[in-house]
Amino acid sequence: MTNTSTAGKLLALALLATPLASWAADKLVMAVGGMEKQIYLPAKLAEQLGFFKEQDLDVELINTRAGVEAENELIAGEVQAVVGFYDHTIDIQSKGKSIISIVQLSRAPGEVELVATKHAKTLLSPADFKGRTLGITGIGSSTDFLTQALAAKAGLKAGDYSTLGVGAGNTFIAALKQGKIDAGMTTEPTISQLLSTGEAKILVDLRSVESTQAALGGPYPAASLYVNAAWLAKNRPQAQKLVNAMVKTLRWMAAHSAAEIAEKMPKEYLVGNRELYVQGLAEGKSQFTLDGRMPVNGPETVLKVMSSFSKNVIGKPIDLSRTYTTELVETALKGLK
Repeated sequence: MTNTSTAGKLLALALLATPLASWAADKLVMAVGGMEKQIYLPAKLAEQLGFFKEQDLDVELINTRAGVEAENELIAGEVQAVVGFYDHTIDIQSKGKSIISIVQLSRAPGEVELVATKHAKTLLSPADFKGRTLGITGIGSSTDFLTQALAAKAGLKAGDYSTLGVGAGNTFIAALKQGKIDAGMTTEPTISQLLSTGEAKILVDLRSVESTQAALGGPYPAASLYVNAAWLAKNRPQAQKLVNAMVKTLRWMAAHSAAEIAEKMPKEYLVGNRELYVQGLAEGKSQFTLDGRMPVNGPETVLKVMSSFSKNVIGKPIDLSRTYTTELVETALKGLK
């Protein structure tokens, strides 16, 4: 019979002989509604800074054309987390399902309604959307929601204008240049690219808390990290690790300049012009939260805005307390002190 001492030595030897690769980190797949967009850069930045690995997480980032596609993958169970707009949590609850924001990445949409320069003298405000074709990333996306919100606030109805899903980046630029859209909702670095060539002008700016308040009537928490509520209930430890990494990333961003942040991003994200990328990030950096907390009155504003146009939401008893939680963020912040 092997005595206790011998058994202990054998166990120790077995552990030492075990390949490190077998001690696998928690594997998670995260969909991002456009990784090249500056509004969602905290996801890629967390990876670049090594904060996921620091939490013993093996996170695979998957790029999607629009936030609505990422949401669909989450509902289908193909991914465990999404970096997309908070407003999807309200929209999906109106359809009888439940997803929940666990880290709030931004306090403003970071989007801009750009108008083609050739239409700039006649398309002066959302009231002039009538009869126009407006670019959005995709039907049911947050750019779709925001476009409808601006139109509704200007007194227009859905049938007064048309929308066209043109994605972001090069596909958005091509649609504007080719005249397929008269104006459209997009983000950095696309904004700076079109402004620098003189092919577009800003119609509505939603990159700062102040300009967003003026346009939408209050703070509009946008980019967030959200998960399926059922997944969160069963995978709290993994969710906490994910939140720890994202909160640390936000804190890192707050302590560094736009140029320093750009230095950490993959070169292809700079779309060939680092100066423009840094300029756009500097102008929109205030959109990001400092710590991942949900802005005060933010959910209420988003619900009010969505209730102004969305047939899914109007008249539905939306429980905002089920659309986000701050518990994981508070735990993460305590660990950073």
